[in-house]
Amino acid sequence: MRVLVVGGAGYIGSHMVRALLEEKYDTVVFDNLSTGYREFVPERVPFIRGDLRNVPDIQGVFRDHSIDAVMHFAASSIVPESMSDPLKYYHNNVLACINLLKVMMENKVAKFIFSSTAAVYGEPENIPIKEEDKTCPTNTYGRSKLMIENILSDISRAYDFSYIALRYFNAAGAHPAGEIGEKHNPETHLIPNILKTARGEKSELMIFGDDYPTPDGTCIRDFIHVQDLCHAHLLALKALKDGKKNDIFNLGSGSGYSVKEVVRTVEEVTGKKIKVKIVPRRAGDPAKLVAGAEMAKKILGWKPNANLEEIIGTAWVWECKS
Repeated sequence: MRVLVVGGAGYIGSHMVRALLEEKYDTVVFDNLSTGYREFVPERVPFIRGDLRNVPDIQGVFRDHSIDAVMHFAASSIVPESMSDPLKYYHNNVLACINLLKVMMENKVAKFIFSSTAAVYGEPENIPIKEEDKTCPTNTYGRSKLMIENILSDISRAYDFSYIALRYFNAAGAHPAGEIGEKHNPETHLIPNILKTARGEKSELMIFGDDYPTPDGTCIRDFIHVQDLCHAHLLALKALKDGKKNDIFNLGSGSGYSVKEVVRTVEEVTGKKIKVKIVPRRAGDPAKLVAGAEMAKKILGWKPNANLEEIIGTAWVWECKS
């Protein structure tokens, strides 16, 4: 089985490529390198530099390679930017994915795993969040992902097409070998920014708001190790191969940590004191996002293995190497 990994030079995609190779899947990577890195893709893996917004680029991949399934990781994902430049997000995330899906239909490729997000829920009514809970995104990024989920549902009813959408809750950590990890420019994710402060690369960590309705006033998030995330994708691929059709799963640990709690954990893991600065809230940030991942455990047989300390530990090894 040959799997096309779209966005396979990025953070999560590059970890996914290695996980697929370990399971002996033939793998092809498609990436425009806007946020990915060519060196993150193993030399033995066919790499095509192209853009989903350019249909001929996509057509070339399916013309030159026999593709059986697609994993889609390519998207703009910075929440504040999505609020200030929404058209970029609808163009990069929605229109680009539609282009990919159309070419898949033309080539009769009917298995699709979609990288979605907890941002589709907005301000949740229940904690932990379950898949059947109301979706009401508070930012353009989340709305763009929810649009694709709805498109996938419509396509699956009209064509021979099966998909699994995986709603992530804050992927973090790095490959245990320390070869790849988070490398964003600019870096907007919490854990790498705390670690950069620990290393002295940043003078202080900005905490966006300490007046949320949480015990210490800072946002609460659910963190999942990128390796656990990739394992869930492998199980989703197996489910599609076995005839599973059209489902959505949360991927998270089920445990929430506030920003201040994550800072303290980094201090414990690294032995470094973190200087913080409280600044105003960012637009579109919900107060609490914690996953209920029982469906993934029950149907896919998945469970996360790494705890927060282990996540931070692997990320710290990568940060010190990079």
